[in-house]
Amino acid sequence: MGFGSKNKIKIEGGMSSMTDLVFLLLIFFIIMAIMSNDTTPLDLPNPDENLPEMADKVDPTVVVTEDNRYVVTPGGDMNAPMEFDEIKELVGSVVMESGKPKLKIAGHKKADYEAVFQVLALCQANEWDPVLAYEK
Repeated sequence: MGFGSKNKIKIEGGMSSMTDLVFLLLIFFIIMAIMSNDTTPLDLPNPDENLPEMADKVDPTVVVTEDNRYVVTPGGDMNAPMEFDEIKELVGSVVMESGKPKLKIAGHKKADYEAVFQVLALCQANEWDPVLAYEK
């Protein structure tokens, strides 16, 4: 009683098709390497040309310190932080000098949210774009 099947299916992969594929890829990459052009035109300045000065000024920044006081840069002294009422006019003049309605806000990680929100409210009242600076 032989119940076994006499028809065995051979499960073998032919390697000839794999070598054909590798050969075609090799030919493709050789042709692409020959056809590639290494002479891309670049518009570089001459060494004797003067480069233009950077026109961008430093963005006005309000730094919120650890003890919830404020320093306005450029021009502020990190050793002499001020209260919020003292910086209102100073921030306005620094933003107007920059020519852009943008104010960068940087805060110490231990500063209160309320101190940062006061500066955000000042930006909203004057229609400036606030930019929050943070470190990861």
